[in-house]
Amino acid sequence: MTSPSPRRVGVMLPRDLPLDELTEFARRSERLGFDEVWVVEDLGFRGGIAQAAVVLAATSEITVGIGILPAGARNVVFAAMEITTLARLFPGRLTVGIGHGMPDWMAQAGAWPKSPLTLLKEYTVALRALLRGDDPPAGGRYVDVSGVRLEERPTELPPVVLGVRGPRSLAAAGAVSDGVVLAEPSAPGYIVDSLRRVTAERTAQTDPLVITYDVAAVADDPSVAFDRVRPGLAWIGEPDWRVHIAPLDFADELAALRAECTSPAEFGTRLPDAWVAELALAGTPGQVRTRIASRHEAGATTVVLAPVGADRLGALDDLARVLR
Repeated sequence: MTSPSPRRVGVMLPRDLPLDELTEFARRSERLGFDEVWVVEDLGFRGGIAQAAVVLAATSEITVGIGILPAGARNVVFAAMEITTLARLFPGRLTVGIGHGMPDWMAQAGAWPKSPLTLLKEYTVALRALLRGDDPPAGGRYVDVSGVRLEERPTELPPVVLGVRGPRSLAAAGAVSDGVVLAEPSAPGYIVDSLRRVTAERTAQTDPLVITYDVAAVADDPSVAFDRVRPGLAWIGEPDWRVHIAPLDFADELAALRAECTSPAEFGTRLPDAWVAELALAGTPGQVRTRIASRHEAGATTVVLAPVGADRLGALDDLARVLR
C-alpha cells in the first residue's frame, strides 16, 4: 500500500462556538497554518453540511472535514447531492465523515436502526458509488437506490471516512471507505490498535486515512494546559470510551478511579497529570508538538486539535504555536 497524504495537523471547530465567530475561526485557522478544519454535527447543535459550506466559502485553501454525518439521519441520495454540490464548488478541499452517531442521540431522533453496522456498510457503498457515477448496488436491508444516478458528480472525489470505534465497525471502515475518524482521546496505543483492525479486511491499494481527535491546550506552564483540558476528559471513564482506554498501561487504574468518583466532573478533576499528558494534547508548545508526532508515528494522517475554554479564538492562537 501507499501513503495517502503527508502528516497533517487540523483543528476542530467547536460545536458551540458563537455563530458570529464562525467565519473568523475558519479564516484564522487557515491564516495560522492549520491544514484542516473539522466541523462536528452533534444532536441539538448545528448541521455538518451547513457548517462545512460556510467554512469552505470563508477560506481559500484549507481542507474542511465533516465529522460526522450519521447514516440514519439522511437519505443517501440526498446526502450525495449535498456532498457533490460542496465538492464541485470547492474541489479537493472536502473530506466527508459518516458514522453511526451516538446511540442515545439517534434513538431520541428516531433514527437508530436494529443493525447499525449493516446500515453503515450499505450506506457507505451506495454513497461512494453515487459520487463516482457507478451503478449503485442492488437494494439491501436498509438502502435501496438501484437505478439512481446523479446528474452532476464531483470533479474530484472527496474522501469518505467512517467515524467509528467498535472492532467490527473499524474493520468495515477499512473494507468500504477511505479511512477512519477516531474520536478523542486518541492516544498512540489506541491508534495502533484501531489501525490494525481497519487494515484487517482492507483490499484498496492505498493506505487508509486516519484522522484523530484530541482535546488540546497549549501554555507555557504545562499544569495550566492540563487544567484547561480536564473538563474535556471528564467523560472518558464512561462505558463508551473503554476501547479508547484499553490499550493504555493505566487502564485498570483509570477504571478504578472512575469507580471511586461520584460524577464525571469529579473524575476529570482527579485525573493525574501523567494521565492527562497521555489522554490529551496539552502542555508547552514543544511537549504538544512531540505528542502530535507520536500520533503521526502511530499511523495518524491528520491529528485534529479540539480547543477548550471560553475564548476559543484565543485558544486557537495558542494551539497554532505548535506549528511554529
